[in-house]
Amino acid sequence: MAQKIVTVYTDDLTGSESDEVQTHTFSLDGVHYEIDLMSENYDKLLEALGPFMGSGRKVGRAKSASKTQRQTPDGPSAEQLRAWARENNYQVNDRGRVPASIREAYAKAQ
Repeated sequence: MAQKIVTVYTDDLTGSESDEVQTHTFSLDGVHYEIDLMSENYDKLLEALGPFMGSGRKVGRAKSASKTQRQTPDGPSAEQLRAWARENNYQVNDRGRVPASIREAYAKAQ
């Protein structure tokens, strides 16, 4: 029996499907958010937050870490989780949100 796995990347804001969807994180009042957006919707997010980011102070950014390798305040980055999942025989997509089941398995393993 053959099996075909299809990964569909969906913009969380519009529900549109696109290969350009990327995961972005941000925080507000101690609550950390993760959202999958196409580039034009990410531009809208930056435009909306831009004045506040320009007047605010940066806090806690990891030194010399790439965007995909940066550890989030809630734990490892999506890329770090994907690497761990593959090493531990979990199936995980190359892009998009990492499933909660993998995050939970990672937390239990630590």
